[in-house]
Parts: sequence; structure tokens; C-alpha cells
Amino acid sequence: MKRRDSLKAIALTAISSGVLLQSCDTDKKTEATTTSSPGVSSIDRHPFEQVRDEKLMADRFFDEHEMNTIKVLIDIIIPKDDVSGSATEAGVHDFIEFIVKDMPRHQLPLRGGLKWVDVHCLKQHNKTFITCSEQEQLALVEAIAYPSTAKPEMKQGVTFFNLLRDLTATGFFTSKMGLKDLGYAGNTPNRWDGVPQEVLDQYGVSYDERTLRESVQWDEE
Repeated sequence: MKRRDSLKAIALTAISSGVLLQSCDTDKKTEATTTSSPGVSSIDRHPFEQVRDEKLMADRFFDEHEMNTIKVLIDIIIPKDDVSGSATEAGVHDFIEFIVKDMPRHQLPLRGGLKWVDVHCLKQHNKTFITCSEQEQLALVEAIAYPSTAKPEMKQGVTFFNLLRDLTATGFFTSKMGLKDLGYAGNTPNRWDGVPQEVLDQYGVSYDERTLRESVQWDEE
């Protein structure tokens, strides 16, 4: 299986199970709002949710060095290819920044993992990860990307990279670019083409004139 196909499987599994993108408790919703600040969705947002989202968008967790390290790593995980752009081009680094504030349990594992990566590179090359050569960066990623073959002393790096890879796949394949990569169109508002003709023919049925007329009118609205 190609790497990008493997990452699609990771992302779809994570999304469907809700493991990575579990939303906040919505049982206490009382009143919806349609106003929002730039960059914050107003779809079915309630006042307390909107205030929280705006605060999360305004705060910063990763410093510049950490974010630059994340950008390099996620573009190694999902580089640009002939189908779509890279993880950073899809804005995955911003997604990860938001997720660690929305789901604080990821903060320590990711920050600790980034520190581990730098310490390892300093020991091996006397340089931080982002100042290492591309070959050196890829060598480290190869050493922590495959849990079954990784050395015991790389365990912390493996754990970190697994989490980052899951978040990267989820962030990418829920972005506009990633959804296009998947070929997923979703439901199209005000449009329903009906049951495919070959299925109607198989069962010897057809739409009556009224259904066709109303469907066409609805489609054109």
C-alpha cells in the first residue's frame, strides 16, 4: 500500500471513531448564534462555544522553533505530490496548533516529542532537527516511523511520531485539499439526481412525471 493511501486509512479510521476529533460536550447547548469573528465558523455555534473558539484561535501554544520543526516533520509525512499539495500547504500545522489547545492532553506528548527530536539530533549531529540536512532528517524519521523495527532507545520518539502522524493525516484529509485528494464530494445542497438509471432498470421501475417534475424544480432552486 502506498504511504498516502495508508495515511488516508489512518485519517478515516480516526475520524470515524472520533478518537482524535472528539468535540466538546454539546449537551448544555441552549441558544444558537450566527455571528462570528473572522476565522471562526458560525455554523451551529452557541455563544459559549464561540467565545471559547475565539480564545483558542487567539492563544499560541507552540513557539516559532517548535512550529518550524512541526512544519518540516509533517511535510515529510505528507509531501507534495502530483495529486495534491503538502501538509503545510493544506494548513495542517495550524490544525495541530488548534488541536493542542482544544485537546490539552496532546500538549505534553507533542512538546516533549519535539524536544526529544532536537536532543537526539544534537547528540548525533550537534544540530537541532530543522538545521540538519534533509538526509539526516529523513534518517531520524525512518528510525522512529516503524514501531515494529525501531530500537528500544527510540521508544519515546516512536510514540511521539505516531501521534504526530495521526494528527497530520486527520488534519490533511479533513482539509479542503485533503477532501479533494480523497475524491469525497459529500452531500450537494439542493441537488439529488435520484437512483441511478441502471438500478431502476434492474428492478423494472421508473419515476413518475410528478416526481421528476418536482425534483427538477428543486434542483434548479
